[in-house]
Amino acid sequence: MAKRNSNRVKPTETELKEKLVQLNRVAKVTKGGRTFSFAAIVVVGDGNGTVGHGLGKARDVSEAIAKAVDDAKKNLIKVPIYKGTIPHAIKGKYKAGKVLIKPASDGTGVIAGGAMRAVLESAGVQNVLAKSQGSPNPHNVVKATISALANLRDPQMVARTRNISLDKLFNG
Repeated sequence: MAKRNSNRVKPTETELKEKLVQLNRVAKVTKGGRTFSFAAIVVVGDGNGTVGHGLGKARDVSEAIAKAVDDAKKNLIKVPIYKGTIPHAIKGKYKAGKVLIKPASDGTGVIAGGAMRAVLESAGVQNVLAKSQGSPNPHNVVKATISALANLRDPQMVARTRNISLDKLFNG
């Protein structure tokens, strides 16, 4: 089970953009025939370091997406972004979904696959190299990516932990 994140953010309605990662039609077989419903995975973010994910299920597509967006707004985290990329390389894991995310130089863009791309772009990361190494299941990939981003440490936190100045941290 993923550990609880201490960098949770209070949901604010300021410019949260939503991205649909996956929409799945599921069928329940009854004696009257098949009953269809929909499951939606959505990622929301402000493009400035705040991102969250949610899952919604309903009989109607738009209702499932609306439920997923509401769920995502309850699961927001803050991501440290340094010069348009992440501060350091990190691995994330959720069940069988494994991801590797590395910082990239300016102008690289977001090099990532489907579900990871949605999370990273919603968070506001402009330059990053990312690879999904485990299960391609969008549920697990999104949760592994969020887990990795939640465990990132910003340069100020690293300098404080090591009891050194930011200058010494970067210039060694």
